[in-house]
Amino acid sequence: MPAAHGYNAAMQTQKERMLAGSLYDPSAPEIQADQRACHAWLARYNAAMAATPEQRRELLLERLGAVGAGAVVRPPFHCDYGYNIFLGEGVFLNFNCVVLDVVRVSIGDRTQIAPGVQILSADHPRSAEERRTGLEFGRPVRIGSDVWIGAGALILPGVSIGDGALVGAGSVVTRDVPAGATVAGNPARVRTPG
Repeated sequence: MPAAHGYNAAMQTQKERMLAGSLYDPSAPEIQADQRACHAWLARYNAAMAATPEQRRELLLERLGAVGAGAVVRPPFHCDYGYNIFLGEGVFLNFNCVVLDVVRVSIGDRTQIAPGVQILSADHPRSAEERRTGLEFGRPVRIGSDVWIGAGALILPGVSIGDGALVGAGSVVTRDVPAGATVAGNPARVRTPG
């Protein structure tokens, strides 16, 4: 569930609440403006498939929170805001990746992400009554260095994946993955060699 609210929670803007992982209203004008700006950027980025790697890197630097040296994101690519995505050096995201970045999504150095992977930090209240309010929240996703994530995997809100881990294609990762572990399945479970 959302982070605990401080005494000044009522003073926060909806965007500040979103970035803090608290319940927020996604229809707030500031948030809608950020999404429109991201959609305009995505239209330009996804139209740049034939551009040089340097030209695409310049586009990434316009929108993402951090882009390490040698990081590659193959279009088409989709995200909510962009500014909450932090890529380490040598990160590779293949075609058709989706990152719902209502809060921070960090991907460590040399991590390889196959086509069609979805990394989701956006979450919703569990009770129907709360969902009817339209409020939502986010839980950060952290993917370590030297991770391999197979095609079509889903990484759910709040998950951390340790350095050197391997996530099998089509897996649904619902909980943290230890460093060096191999996980696969729905839900993804640690696999032992042999």
